[in-house]
Amino acid sequence: MPEYYSSVGEAVGAAMQHNIRLAHRSAAPGSDKPLQLRHLPSAAADPYSVRGMSSRLHEDAAPDEVARIMKEVNGALVGALPELTELVASAADWTRARLDFDDQHHNPTFETWTRLAAASGMLRDVREQLEVAEDGLAACPAECTDPRHHQMVSVLRSRELLDDVLDAEPAPAPSSARNVDSHRQRAARASSPHAGTSPSTGSPPATAAPPPAPRSAGRSR
Repeated sequence: MPEYYSSVGEAVGAAMQHNIRLAHRSAAPGSDKPLQLRHLPSAAADPYSVRGMSSRLHEDAAPDEVARIMKEVNGALVGALPELTELVASAADWTRARLDFDDQHHNPTFETWTRLAAASGMLRDVREQLEVAEDGLAACPAECTDPRHHQMVSVLRSRELLDDVLDAEPAPAPSSARNVDSHRQRAARASSPHAGTSPSTGSPPATAAPPPAPRSAGRSR
């Protein structure tokens, strides 16, 4: 699929429009408007974009790296979250210039401004929460804990990016997770009381010892 969409909803919507056009052939085939596509750079091509930073936030990332990504997201000058906050505030200010309070019983423009103002305030609260969380991220353990602890908290990421759905790029997390699991298995075998008898240590197994052969050879027939 050569095109990239910003979300699964946009991709599904474009596909539905295409299917509707195919089902209703009343107009000439050449009159169909082309689908509007957004060509976005891949996560690997732009590691500082939101998609790029999301791909870097896998489970095996170092705590310092995760904290650094959050600082990039929340940076005052070029952070994605401050830019989004200003965008929503600009939309609220645009609506503010069109307020009309002459009709006291019907004012949908004011309701729209209220929602945008609330969204802007929530985004500012998110920025404050992330500023506090940055120090906590750097202090988190480097290794993943036992999976039984993870079941106590729900996963929050929705995986709605098109790359996540179509697997357009190889994710580094699965291979790294397998490496972590193999390290844990080796550590468990090393700490086991039967670790000395494991064939992986390089010593021959007990059944391969030669003592039975001399005893049978010394018997007289």
